[in-house]
This record gives sequence, C-alpha cells and structure tokens, in this order.
Amino acid sequence: MNDTFKPARDFIGYANQPPQVQWPDEARIAVNFCINYEEGGELCILNGDDRSEIRLSDVKVVARIGGRDLNIESSYEYGSRVGYWRLLQAFTERDLKATVNLVGLAGWQNPRALQAMIDAGFDLQPHGWRWFDYYGLDESEEREYIRNSIEQVRELTGQPPLGYYAGLPSLNTRRLVVEAGNFLYDSDVYNDDLPYWSRDYPGLLLIPYSLDTNDSKFGRGENDYQLGSEFFTYLKDSFDILYAEGESQPKMMTIGLHARLIGRPGRIGSLHNFLDYLLEHERVWICRRDDLARYWAEHYPNGVA
Repeated sequence: MNDTFKPARDFIGYANQPPQVQWPDEARIAVNFCINYEEGGELCILNGDDRSEIRLSDVKVVARIGGRDLNIESSYEYGSRVGYWRLLQAFTERDLKATVNLVGLAGWQNPRALQAMIDAGFDLQPHGWRWFDYYGLDESEEREYIRNSIEQVRELTGQPPLGYYAGLPSLNTRRLVVEAGNFLYDSDVYNDDLPYWSRDYPGLLLIPYSLDTNDSKFGRGENDYQLGSEFFTYLKDSFDILYAEGESQPKMMTIGLHARLIGRPGRIGSLHNFLDYLLEHERVWICRRDDLARYWAEHYPNGVA
C-alpha cells in the first residue's frame, strides 16, 4: 500500500469478539487522565507564526493576521500560571498519577509546572512540538519536531518517550513516529474503548484518546459545556456504562484536561468530584498511559489481541 493512503480505515475492529482483558488487580476499567500542556506552544507571532490563536479558550476571537491578540494570550496564560497547579493538587492530594500531553515549546516556555508534574510521577507523552495542525506541514519539518520532542523528554526524564499524540496529525505523522524507532504507542485515534495493534505498522500499539470525555468541550462553542456539573455528569455517565460492561469485558477510559479550561475556579470542583467518585469504586485502575501501554504489550502482544 502506498503511504499516501495510510492509515487504512477499519470499520470492524474487535466487533462482537473483544479480547478477554484482565487489568491489574482484576480491575473492571483502566482510567487514564491526560493533562494537555499546551500554553506557550499555541499560535502567536512571538513564536514565529503569522497569526494569533483562536481555539479552545474562554474568549471568542478571530485570528489576527500578523498581529497579537492579548486577550487570548492572557487566557492561555491563566492555565500556565494558575490552572496547572490546581490540576496537580487535585491528583497529588489523592496520591494519583496522570499523563502529561506535552507540547514541546510549551514545556520550555514554562518548565516549573512541568517539572513539578514529573516530580509527582506523571509520565510524558509528546503532543507535538507546537500546538497546531500538522496537515500539510513539510515532512522534514515534522520529522525534526518529533526528534525535538524525543530529545526533550529524554533530557527531562532520562528516558525517551513511549507514546505520541499529535492531536491534529498529518498523513505522515504515524509513519514518522514509527520511523523514529522508540515509540511503543500512538494515541491519534478515537475509535475504540480498548487499545489495539496497528494494521499498517504491526509493531505499533494504538491507544485511543477521547474528545468527548474531554474538558475541551468548555471551549468549543455555546452548545457545549457551560457548567462544571455538566462535565462531571458526562464523565460519570460514561464511567458508569464502561464500569458495568467491565464486569464481563473490561474497558478503558481516557479523560482529557486543559489547565486553562478545567483549572478555572468554577470548573475544578467537577474534577475533584469525579476523582472522588472513582475512588468510591473498587476494581478501578487509575493509571498513567505509559503503564497501560506496557501492560497491554506484555499481556496482549500483537497477534493475541
């Protein structure tokens, strides 16, 4: 198959024969929280871009071509200055771990909060070197961005990253991830409630991410979340179904978080409430993404699940 046509589409998946998963300690569900570390890596002429950012904040703006938008810049800075610390507290006061979806430039712009998350035992999943759309980006430039992300994680943790999540990948992204040689998994899929092995690149594990159990819906428009209670209710409803199904067929749940959104005072309580709700249940594995990937690769190697 020509790489131009990868990744191949798969409408079947596990169908009505999902693998008989056994999570650690007989958990019914594996729950992974991803904190998107993006603030400072967004579109801004100070970063060499030709326009200002417009996405996922509490301000509704249009792009300023060739100029700065101080409102959206300041909205993003709330996440880096305040929101990260609220998120960190929510997890550490419960002795829980999360995954950092690390935009490389954002990590260098704000190293203090990132180091605190590393010190708390959070793992790092590169989320691109910049927080923008990779579609149409020159292949050599994207390859260099991926290399930069690998070296950044190696410098910060002593080990190369195991996973990658571009968010807005190009048609080249997955091939370049495989080409890099150190990645066990890729998270740029949204099509299942369990990990699965890539058909195009059999040694690559795909761990689905989620845009519905995701606080980005606070910043997508007037018809999405307005209140923290809406976010909590959706997370709870999703968990309840997956937990019930997990009695016979254990599942996975990913929750995406953004410090500039969920880190606001009127919303952070919904995260506290959901974490406490999880802890009220037995047989729940709240895990880092790297740990989930390692466990799957060890217990369900390619050709088994």
